[in-house]
Amino acid sequence: MRKVAAATLAFLMWPMSATAANLSFTITTSDSNVPVADAVVYLDRVDTVTPISAEIFQKDREFHPKTLILPAGSQVEFPNRDNTQHHVYSFSPAKTFNIELYAGKPPTPVLFNQPGIVELGCNIHDNMQAFIIVSQTAAIGQTDANGRVTLPVNNETPMPLTLKIWHPRLPDNTQPVTRTWHSTNAPSVTIDLEPELPADDTMDLLQQRFQEL
Repeated sequence: MRKVAAATLAFLMWPMSATAANLSFTITTSDSNVPVADAVVYLDRVDTVTPISAEIFQKDREFHPKTLILPAGSQVEFPNRDNTQHHVYSFSPAKTFNIELYAGKPPTPVLFNQPGIVELGCNIHDNMQAFIIVSQTAAIGQTDANGRVTLPVNNETPMPLTLKIWHPRLPDNTQPVTRTWHSTNAPSVTIDLEPELPADDTMDLLQQRFQEL
C-alpha cells in the first residue's frame, strides 16, 4: 500500500478593515510538519480578472516554470530554448492543443479561456511535464518554500469559505480538491498527498493516461 501524506492548512485571519483584509495560511504535512511548497490555493468565486501574456519555455529538456497560474483569457507562448526540437501538447478538458515538433518559438500563442487544470507534456521527451492553473478569481496564490500564501478577501466575502486546493502530488492532480471552512471551526483543513515518485514513473502514468484517450 502506498503511503499517503496528509497536509494541514493552518489559517491566520488578519484584522479586517471595513473593505479589505488578507487571509494568510501555511500548508504542512501532518505527520512531519514539513511545509508544502508550490500548492495553489484559491477561493471558489468569480471575479473580474485581467488576462495577461505569459510564457512557458523549454530548456534542458524541462518546462519552465513547472506550474503557471493564469487569469482566464490569457495567452501563453512556448519558446524552445533547447538545441533539440519539442512537441508540446495537452489533452486536458480545460484546454486541448497540440504544437507539433518545432524549434524556436511557434508563431501563435495559445489562448487559455476555460478555467481548470491544464497538464502539459512533450511527445518527444516523456520526462517533461508542467501544469497551468487557469482561474477566474483574483483570490489565488501559490505557497512559497515555507508553505505560506496570502489571499485578498473583503467584508463581502461570503462565509463559509469554499477553497480550491491543488498540488501536483494530489491523488488526482487533474483537478483541485474542495474544502469548506467555517469561521467558527478550528483553523485547519487537511489534504492527502501522494509520496514523491521518480520522474520516470510520474511520466509513465501521464503517457499512459494520454494514450488511453
